[in-house]
Amino acid sequence: MAGRVFIFAPAIAHVGVFSYLCPIKSQTFNTMRFKIIIILSLLLLSVKGTACSRNHNDNTLPPQDTPTLAQDTATIQLPDPPAKPSGTAFIVVSKRDMTLSVYDRDTVGDTILVAQFPCCMGKNKGDKVRRGDMRTPESPAGKPFKITMIQDASTWKHDFKDGRGNILAYGHWFLRLETPGHRGIGIHGSTNNENSVPGRASEGCIRLLDKDIITLKEHYAYVGMPVTVQAEDAAPQPWEERALQATATR
Repeated sequence: MAGRVFIFAPAIAHVGVFSYLCPIKSQTFNTMRFKIIIILSLLLLSVKGTACSRNHNDNTLPPQDTPTLAQDTATIQLPDPPAKPSGTAFIVVSKRDMTLSVYDRDTVGDTILVAQFPCCMGKNKGDKVRRGDMRTPESPAGKPFKITMIQDASTWKHDFKDGRGNILAYGHWFLRLETPGHRGIGIHGSTNNENSVPGRASEGCIRLLDKDIITLKEHYAYVGMPVTVQAEDAAPQPWEERALQATATR
């Protein structure tokens, strides 16, 4: 586009030089010369404006990231929560999307998405290696974690060493997970820390909003429930996409 700008510039210059070296008093010619200069000037400004506009648009376009499962579910009507846990549902936690999704079978045996909540992960990215590394453990492929206990945590307190002292921190429920090699990991609420959901602020557990941990416990969670925690860069699996389609068309 810049090349076109320089095509017009010499043309305007030639008209000006010609006018200086060969002055002609003909009113008709002078009028024509004036019109030519005006037309070429407008073309020059138009071309430069278009080039600037395109460069500006190119620089401000947002990166085209892969759509997330959370974005896909925003327009899907999820089924009403069951009166009590079915005993067949399972959880998938996406570190990439910062979501906790609950799946179950419908009446014809298709896997469907039945609930999804924003969540907060460990402060640091990656799989947990040792106690205190502020990472949320990731379940090995084909070997989900399991809920081993559902505990009333409404009076539990924790000192985050941030000057607030020993404060309520777990919501109403703590869903303790079996995570081989690591202890004390669970899914719980975020009392006094709800602004951290979704995000990265926990010491390794999975935080939900206080209202969401109640919904999860009352309608979906049970001892023995499989919980898959996906790796940071894990994209939605093909079965998850199919589950979304089944949910949307039910």
